[in-house]
Amino acid sequence: MKSPGSDLKKKSLWIFLGIAMLAAIILATFVSPWASSSPDGLEKVAEEKQFLEKAEETEPSWKHSPIPDYGGEVGTRAATGLSGFIGVLLTAAVMVGLGFLVFSIGKRKRANSDISKN
Repeated sequence: MKSPGSDLKKKSLWIFLGIAMLAAIILATFVSPWASSSPDGLEKVAEEKQFLEKAEETEPSWKHSPIPDYGGEVGTRAATGLSGFIGVLLTAAVMVGLGFLVFSIGKRKRANSDISKN
């Protein structure tokens, strides 16, 4: 039997998750294009250790990606926002998939445990 507060807890959880997802999408899509263009830690170390030029001589692995180096025909700011949006959706999809997998494994173990008790 369900407790009276369990439906409210579920509803509150889904509201929280929806707001969190919306906030992540807004930040990734509309705020990330204005992030610092200063080099990140890896790039800074590459400059200091003087191997950045050697890395730039090779063909980049992202050359054939849908949005190469956050730019191309789309434009740098728009491409960064689009990449952030896609990244949030892909991350959410992976997490939901893992959640369902863990839930189904737990449900199966509980069912097997109940069968073995009888």
